[in-house]
Order: sequence, then C-alpha cells, then structure tokens
Amino acid sequence: MKTIGLIGGMSWESSLDYYRIINEEVKNRLGGLHSAKCILHSVDFHEIELYQRRGQWEKAAQIMTEAGQGLELAGADFIIICTNTMHKVADQVQKGINIPLLHIADLTADKVLSDGIETVGLLGTKYTMEQDFYKSRLEDKGIKVLIPNDLDRITVNTVIFEELCLGDIVNESRGKYKKIIQELIEEGAEGIILGCTEVGMLIKQEDSTVPLYDTTILHAIGAVEYALGR
Repeated sequence: MKTIGLIGGMSWESSLDYYRIINEEVKNRLGGLHSAKCILHSVDFHEIELYQRRGQWEKAAQIMTEAGQGLELAGADFIIICTNTMHKVADQVQKGINIPLLHIADLTADKVLSDGIETVGLLGTKYTMEQDFYKSRLEDKGIKVLIPNDLDRITVNTVIFEELCLGDIVNESRGKYKKIIQELIEEGAEGIILGCTEVGMLIKQEDSTVPLYDTTILHAIGAVEYALGR
C-alpha cells in the first residue's frame, strides 16, 4: 500500500471527510483491521483565503508547494490537495515535488464520462466557477460545463465561505442550492459536479433529479485506488 500525502485544512471540515472516507474505503476493500497509510499537512485556511481574496496566488502556491515537499520528505508516495479551488496552483505544486499529484478534476471527469454524461453543471467557489483552471480541465476531456448566473454564483460562494467552511448547515441555503441546481438542469445539465469539497455537507443525491458528483468522495476513493495499485 502506498502512503497518501494529504494537503488539507481548506477547510478542515472537508479534510475530516477525506480522512474518514479514505480509511473506510481501505477497510472495505482489504477487510480486518486495515486502515490507510497517510500523512496530513493541514494549513491555516485563514492565510490561504486571504491570498485568494487578494489574488496573491503565487503566495498561496508557495505554501502549498512547501506542504507538498514536506509530505514527500515525510514519506508520502503521492499527493492529493483536499480542495477544488487550490488546484488552481496544482501545476506549480507538481513542479516542486518529485512524486505524483492526483488532480481532483481528472478523477471527477473520468467518473462523469464513464456514466456517459456530456453536459454538467458546476457548483463551487467563485474562483472554481468563473476561472478556467478547473473548467478547462473538464472541457479538454469533452465535457460541456454550465455555471450559475451572476447572482446565483454569489449565493453559492457566500454559503461556502460564510457557512459550510465554518461547519454551519443551514436549511434555507439548501433550498437555495436546490433551486440553482434545478435551473442548471433546465439549461441542459445531465449531472451536477459539487466542485467544492464542502458542498457535499449540504447537498445530497436526494436534492437533485440528476446524478451528483461529490468531488470529495471521488477524490478520496481515487486516492485509495492509486494507493492500492488499482
């Protein structure tokens, strides 16, 4: 079994889900008392979020790269970044380490395509929805990506940073997300990517009439498959 290096803390709420899912998946696959071999570097999200808001992505990339280098030195065989948004700097992190980085968008795209879906709606932070670093990764694989309108993007982003990253689950916000999801479906979305690792805390499959792709689950399971050589 390979050792998984996790760069987490963005937020720690979803990093907790990563750790749980990874260990549950290893136990389910190997049985007995098996658990995952993993190393976690948890950053201070306040610092990262500040650099995001200021557009100082190079400073954020430096923090992430140093975290990746530390995990490599500690014995990790590969790295996962436990957040969608910070995959904006995934290429910089990969250049700074000598072990593989499993990209969350690639694993998500593989699942979407295996289900025969060509058009998806994307929910995530404003950076993930509006910038190309994530969408282009999906589009390069032939997936059409729809995003909410301007006001709905503000709603999605606000709920993430002001509620979910703080561990607050608000029923009113679930209703808003369900309405946004339905609008994306009406525009042609055959599936919805929960492109923020916290969104799965709020939205479940029963909240949508089309398949949901929870990137936290897909990324964590993909890490286990890689660790087990499958």
